[in-house]
Amino acid sequence: MDPVVILLLSLSCLLLLSLWRQSSERRKLPPGPTPLPVIGNFLQIDVKNINQSFTKFSKVYGPVFTLYLGRKPTVVLHGYEAVKEALIDHGEEFAGRGSFPVAERTNKGLGIIFSHGNRWKEIRRFSLMTLRNLGMGKRTIEDRVQEEAQCLVEELRKTNGSPCDPTFILSCAPCNVICSIIFQNRFDYNDQDFLTFMDKVNENVRILSSPWLQENHNQQSEFTLEHLETTVTDLFAAGTETTSTTLRYALLLLLKHPHVTAKVQEEIDRVVGRNRSPCMQDRSHMPYTDAMIHEVQRFIDLIPTNLPHAVTCDTKFRNYLIPKGTTVITSLSSVLHDSKEFPNPEVFDPGHFLDKNGNFKKSDYFMPFSAGKRICAGEGLARMELFLFLTTILQNFKLKSLLHTKDINITPVSNGFASLPPPYKLCFIPV
Repeated sequence: MDPVVILLLSLSCLLLLSLWRQSSERRKLPPGPTPLPVIGNFLQIDVKNINQSFTKFSKVYGPVFTLYLGRKPTVVLHGYEAVKEALIDHGEEFAGRGSFPVAERTNKGLGIIFSHGNRWKEIRRFSLMTLRNLGMGKRTIEDRVQEEAQCLVEELRKTNGSPCDPTFILSCAPCNVICSIIFQNRFDYNDQDFLTFMDKVNENVRILSSPWLQENHNQQSEFTLEHLETTVTDLFAAGTETTSTTLRYALLLLLKHPHVTAKVQEEIDRVVGRNRSPCMQDRSHMPYTDAMIHEVQRFIDLIPTNLPHAVTCDTKFRNYLIPKGTTVITSLSSVLHDSKEFPNPEVFDPGHFLDKNGNFKKSDYFMPFSAGKRICAGEGLARMELFLFLTTILQNFKLKSLLHTKDINITPVSNGFASLPPPYKLCFIPV
């Protein structure tokens, strides 16, 4: 027989076998669009607007559907009810870490973000205990954040009201807070060692590279030097970039909406004044400022599809069977932009978190830090930093845009799994 014919027959058989296996597997999983062999549903997803694609699929297949990102199935949860049911009501079953190929090649399943099972449970427990011992959640951490907020203000004063890109300065501040917790020391923003360190942190975030320190290959314990190094790297990466990006986006939104900025600054003047630094006790007396910060996090939708989860065992969910190890994507965007909870969700409006009397209104739909077992370990610190950094900046400066408000672009720039603000410059005018 002609070798070409044999090759074609072999490929046809493999294709049919693949289709048969896929069909058999799909019968047990939630519904979804028919995948193509090998590439799955990639051609049916708009990579420039994944959330829009998910919304379209949810309208056809419901809030729980299956996509094939290649040959393996991924279950997508869309909307508050499905996300809450999985991450909170069935938190243990959905506490695995889903497939993240770049991280798997670089972090090797180590650290607190990308580890699995007992390894993850042990290192998370150890990390939280250590951070508490170092002052997390105590007044001492608030003191460190307040100190850094004042250093941030002094650095911004050096711009002398000239146009500047705030990216670098806003990255230094939260990074220095982590330094003060881990190393018990902060650094001057011009310190060469700190600048080198910042560059390393940024590089690790960009390429999710492995730690740059010496390695220990003893795999008998979860507390190997390599594992601890990766965990510390995770703390710096997660604790620096997410907060600094949110701060950067917040200032851009305040430039776009000067009436919001004016209300926040009026509240700061009334509650805090000019003779002392803002503190966390002030937050309960500043409902509009608190609502503004919540609305920033809701509106920017920093991590729209969350980090991937995975089921830790064969899981029955809404009459479907999700096999152990299956990757699960929880659409945080569909929760944060739910039109029933947040009228006109595409509009930036602090009123989304205020009641009719102007009091702060909590929402179960507020999930920028995810929810359940895998909720961000640094949520408390991040919320403290956002409040203290923003109020201290607005206490000391007027924000001046280089453009008319109608010309300010607030459309996010997609960068992998995160939404980043477009680059911009502004002037910090001392008050």
